[in-house]
Amino acid sequence: MSDAPSTVRPWLEVLDARPAVNVLEAEYRRLLGYPQHHVPGERADELAAWARQWYTAHGHPWLYLREVSLQVATDTLHLDGVAFESVQLRTHLLNAGATRAMLVAVSAGRSCEDHARLLWQEAKPDEYFFLEMFGSAVVEHLVASLNGRICTLAEQDGLMAIAHYSPGYTGWDVADQTKLFTLITRGMTQPFPEPTEVMSSGMLRPKKSLLAVVGLTARTAAAANLPPLVPCESCAFAPCAYRRKAYHNTPIASTTQTTVPTIASDFAPALTPAANYTVNARALKKWAQERVRIEQRNDGSLTALFHFDGTTCSNQGRPLAFDYTVSLSNAAGRYTILQADCRPANGDDGHLFMCAYLSDRDGLMQSIADEKPLLGRPLNDVLTWTRTAAPSGCHCSADSRAHKWGLALEAIHYALVHAKS
Repeated sequence: MSDAPSTVRPWLEVLDARPAVNVLEAEYRRLLGYPQHHVPGERADELAAWARQWYTAHGHPWLYLREVSLQVATDTLHLDGVAFESVQLRTHLLNAGATRAMLVAVSAGRSCEDHARLLWQEAKPDEYFFLEMFGSAVVEHLVASLNGRICTLAEQDGLMAIAHYSPGYTGWDVADQTKLFTLITRGMTQPFPEPTEVMSSGMLRPKKSLLAVVGLTARTAAAANLPPLVPCESCAFAPCAYRRKAYHNTPIASTTQTTVPTIASDFAPALTPAANYTVNARALKKWAQERVRIEQRNDGSLTALFHFDGTTCSNQGRPLAFDYTVSLSNAAGRYTILQADCRPANGDDGHLFMCAYLSDRDGLMQSIADEKPLLGRPLNDVLTWTRTAAPSGCHCSADSRAHKWGLALEAIHYALVHAKS
């Protein structure tokens, strides 16, 4: 047996408690939901700059990665000897010719999540939303820049990184989040910079976090033809507002905003003009202009639509959108709520990643369809409706759904009171 020293490099492990963060403005605007060439207004620019400045001063991003063994030759994928049943993950690694893998954990940190929650409790929904989206942008930036970092580390072995894959992605059950987290943490030589956990739903805490597997494949000419990290060019989902690249066959459909039309109705006997809302007036004014649409029929009855944008409580806080449609009697009937409906907005797929949807899809969607608060009562009753404050962006709990119905009905009430006659 030779006494020569081994030339095999020890497997990599990196914990960076202060990674550089440089979120591109275009990426941030994409997550905020702006079309590619849209120029935000002064107030939006102010909020975006504030969120970036706050995170620069108070944010605590971090990342961890460790190289592990990979076995894809059998029908079941094994990472460090632990079996994962996802056919999609195995196919992803096999097609790329991956021979090794990296386990990855990244996070925008708890401070961002905690401060966003405080902003909501202080009735500052605009600041809440912009900071929430900046936290998501930080995670995306860390993941997007991770491959280059891994490639640099693996270059001496002639390897390169391929696209990451995470529990909750197509074909990989989010329930494997716990198994992957256990695998990552059991082999660590140093702890994460802050407490991190996986809930029974698969949700990560802090929620602006992500676990992933990154395959390593030989750095060859053929590898240069692997699908890109961002597959937008081959995706024909036209309504998507979160594209990074245009679909190569057809142009992307533009998005439009709805505004409150001029309506002529004598609302004074039915609606309290100087109402005491749970939402601050500035937010309601903005929502009335941008998120509420009201149609008046010949008999004076109304159909009101409120568009809600939020984020899931898991999977990095994926953007989601719900539409609330309310039919109201005419003013003589005190704008009684005749019909009420809540459902995911057309083209939205963010609701598919809510933890309650992943654990009980049919039960959650049935609950959303069945819940019609204040049905048969005057719209003005929203002002005295007692409900629990539950400001999370998702629709997973009954309290959270009631909270959002309250937002929708208050925004519609405000829009009617302040509509130009």
